[in-house]
This record gives sequence, structure tokens and C-alpha cells, in this order.
Amino acid sequence: MTFSIAARCAETGMFGIAISSSSPAVAARCSHARAGAGVVASQNITDPSLGISGLEMLEMGATAEEALGRLVASTSFADYRQLAIVDARGHVAGHSGERTLGIHAMAKGEGCIAAGNLLANTDVAQRMVAAFEISPGDLPSRLLKALAAGLEAGGEAGLVRSAGLKVVRNVAWPIVDLRVDWHDQPIEALQDLWVVYEPQMEDYVKRALDPNAAPSFGVPGDE
Repeated sequence: MTFSIAARCAETGMFGIAISSSSPAVAARCSHARAGAGVVASQNITDPSLGISGLEMLEMGATAEEALGRLVASTSFADYRQLAIVDARGHVAGHSGERTLGIHAMAKGEGCIAAGNLLANTDVAQRMVAAFEISPGDLPSRLLKALAAGLEAGGEAGLVRSAGLKVVRNVAWPIVDLRVDWHDQPIEALQDLWVVYEPQMEDYVKRALDPNAAPSFGVPGDE
């Protein structure tokens, strides 16, 4: 009931993940990213603790393959889990347990990995990777284009109702953390939300690092 793409941008050092599901709050439960470390998607009968543990391993220097092996070995329920990992160097690794739901697939590309379960067909993951690799622009935009390509390829077997985009860079918090929940067209709504947020993203980083240099957004009381 979920499909996602996680990636690293070699030029900017950004890491990010775009994800969608028929379930609510998918981005809150399944998306894990940390600046300088990497990305972990923990999906299919989700255990968020695997994402948290995976990031800790990556931050300590584990490769994607090493982190994946340790995560699978750490749980008695690996057969139920689907994991996709990108490490600090852009290497990727993935796991789909024997009890992954429905039609499921995983595809790897240059610095990116797509994974899904309860899919309409097995082409969805590969179509997401292909779209990511050919799309121009910054990492958030490329991730959204890849997510839309997954939907166009068939997406889930049923309707998707939630979507999210998380991107980290060179600060301790996500520079992008956008979510749409329980919506009839969540991926389209997420794309619209990014159009609104993209021109403000760097200004919010400036506000945190140097309030004196931060611009006004023109809202009442904001001078």
C-alpha cells in the first residue's frame, strides 16, 4: 500500500524521499532522512524504529548494505518489512520480505532506489527510477516527478490518499518536510504545495541561521 523513491544529490549533498500510500500519515511513519548520513524508507506493515535505527547506523559510517543487513538481522519480523536505504556516498540497498503485501517491486538507479508494495504492476518502481534519472532540476523537484511517474505507471492497486516529501541538507532539521493526508489527489496536492514552498525554502533556513539576514514574508506582525 506504499510506493516511494529515496535519493542523494551528488552536487548539493541533499538527501530526500518522496512517498505515497492509501493509508494516512505515510510520510510521518515511513520516511527517515538525516543530513550527511542518508535516507531510510521503512514500509509495508511499517516499523518506524527500523528507520530510526538505520539512520543511526548510517551516521556511524555504515554503508547501505551494512545497515540493511544489520536491520534485517535485528528484527524477528523481517519477512513483513520492506526497506530502502541510501547511504552517505549514494550507494543503495533494499529488502522486501517474503510477506511483503501484494505485487511488490524494487528498482535501483544512480544514487536512488524506489520500492513499493500492493502495486498495480511491477513496472512502477522502475518507472520512478527512470523518471528521477532523466528529470532536470533540484532534488525535491526530481523526487516529485518520480513519484508522479509512479502514479502514472499504475501506482497502488487502489487509490492513494496521502503523500509526503522530506529533504535534508547541511542543517540538523529537514529543509523540506511537506505532507498531504487523506486527500483524493495527494500527489498532485503535494506538487502544488511544493510550488508554494520552494521560493521560501532558503529564506526559512536563513531565519534559523541568521535572523538579521532573514527577509519578511509580508504577514501581519512580520517586519
